[in-house]
Amino acid sequence: MKPVFLEDETAMEAFGATLADFMDTGGLVTLSGDLGAGKTTLVRGFMHAIGHKGAVKSPTYTLVEPYDINGRSVMHFDLYRLSTPEELEYLGFRDYLDGSTLCLIEWPEKAKGFLPEPDLAISIGVVKNGRQICWQSFSEKGALVDQHLSANLPS
Repeated sequence: MKPVFLEDETAMEAFGATLADFMDTGGLVTLSGDLGAGKTTLVRGFMHAIGHKGAVKSPTYTLVEPYDINGRSVMHFDLYRLSTPEELEYLGFRDYLDGSTLCLIEWPEKAKGFLPEPDLAISIGVVKNGRQICWQSFSEKGALVDQHLSANLPS
């Protein structure tokens, strides 16, 4: 995928909302980028687009923030503070890979070798005057989302 430039926080939230339009059932999406790149901002746009009314905070200290919105189960993980990938077992991570729960995972590199391949991997880079975002699909579902994102976003 050719990188997409996002100029500000509003554009990042809009990208999250566009992702929500096409990621309508369970799956696994990873979000990579430096501290402050906009991973949680993207998730906030996603969550608001599916009907969440409250604040969306980074689960840096709790590691996971569960959401159940209109019968849609979403788990927002932030693995930044993970000491070892095995800690995900204590969170019952595998229980969420049931096909009906959508897992949005920040800092997936902290669980390298433990996480299954995602449907969609999103990378956010900090560039002058904004963010550069690109993504790669790893499944049939991810390929469909990739097609929709590519068709609905400026390049």
